[in-house]
Amino acid sequence: MSGRRPPAPAAAAATVGIAATEEAYRLVRARTEALAEPLSPEDQTAQSMPDVSPTKWHRAHTTWFFEEFVLASFAPEYHPAQGGYRYLFNSYYEGVGPRTPRAERGLVTRPGAAEIGEYRTQVDTAMGELLAGGIEGEAAERVELGLHHEQQHQELLLMDIKHVLAQNPFAPVYQAEPADQRTESSPLGWVEHDGGLVEIGHPGGGFAFDNEGPRHHIWLEPFALGDRLVTVGEWKAFMDDGGYRRPELWLSDGWHGLAASGQQAPLYWVADGQDWELFTLHGRRPLRDAEPVIHVSYYEADAYAHWTGDRLPTEAEWEAVAAIEVRAGTGGARFPQPLGAQPPLHPQAAPASGGARQLFGAAWQWTASAYLPYPRFRTNPGVVGEYNGKFMVNQHVLRGSAAITPTCHERLSYRNFFAPASQWPMTGVRLARDL
Repeated sequence: MSGRRPPAPAAAAATVGIAATEEAYRLVRARTEALAEPLSPEDQTAQSMPDVSPTKWHRAHTTWFFEEFVLASFAPEYHPAQGGYRYLFNSYYEGVGPRTPRAERGLVTRPGAAEIGEYRTQVDTAMGELLAGGIEGEAAERVELGLHHEQQHQELLLMDIKHVLAQNPFAPVYQAEPADQRTESSPLGWVEHDGGLVEIGHPGGGFAFDNEGPRHHIWLEPFALGDRLVTVGEWKAFMDDGGYRRPELWLSDGWHGLAASGQQAPLYWVADGQDWELFTLHGRRPLRDAEPVIHVSYYEADAYAHWTGDRLPTEAEWEAVAAIEVRAGTGGARFPQPLGAQPPLHPQAAPASGGARQLFGAAWQWTASAYLPYPRFRTNPGVVGEYNGKFMVNQHVLRGSAAITPTCHERLSYRNFFAPASQWPMTGVRLARDL
């Protein structure tokens, strides 16, 4: 499929906020507890690598965020639960003070999972009293930021526990797999764009993280975007053609990483005789060729693009096409959905429809764009200004959303970012080419 589409600026569609209300707070907080509910206290304490955080740490850190940035400023009668929690559950806020080293979070066996639950209850009670009285201005902005922050950690919780469970030789099941899994996909097509001057970035009028703006213009040359994500079957062909053994396809850093690790397949692929199996949050099962390949690094995505003779899109190209699809009601967007809605835990094959598919709700898509500030970007004042700006180096931007992403985070301007060697996020590949 190839259809030339006129260039268009990014639309304001798909901007979703969370009102700072008791009900919104309750729904988001309950969702975190629901995600942790299938896990034992032992599951919740394990840390399988430095980038992974224990489940109970996610539960505690998101609670600490409301205690530190909302209650401490706007509830003068509130007394912190434990003095040591400020040290244990700070993530990276230098302005708050020292903290547990990230790689050592799994060594903190106390407080336990049940005590973290008590901590959450204490903070939730105080937050309920604050919200019941009505808040506005900076207090409401802090609560909304805290709720979006907790939703980010809901996705991280699932990413991290998947990595933890994958270390178990018996491939434990986090949740049973639904029966209705799509198994067929169409051949790869292209959605063409004339290029020209386009506008990207958050348009205002709703919640956004600071890194999504300021909105600005950028010039694009004519290009085409793959109409769906790269599939498992296509990735197998790359592997069969020596994709992991051909240095001419790889960036230097990626090739040296392969040599050091001995990697020959995406993360969570498990060799099974002549074939491969896949570890998922539903346990281990055979690969399905029509599904999008996930858990690949930027280096792998770039090597695959070199193998096909194409390239990865820039984030501006991705947003320009996605804006058109959102207006047309296509692209896979799931917004808006009720807070606390249950997302799927694994992406399905692309539906058989026109336009660019799987822009949202399948896998985060690596772009060729380094994670850098937009023109005229300024960090927010105070400690909350540490949220995004200080990470704008040595990382790459991902666009779209994954199957496990809360739908409030599905918007055209959302800029996810990870280091190029990262595989444990639910990352996939969409190709682009010049016209």
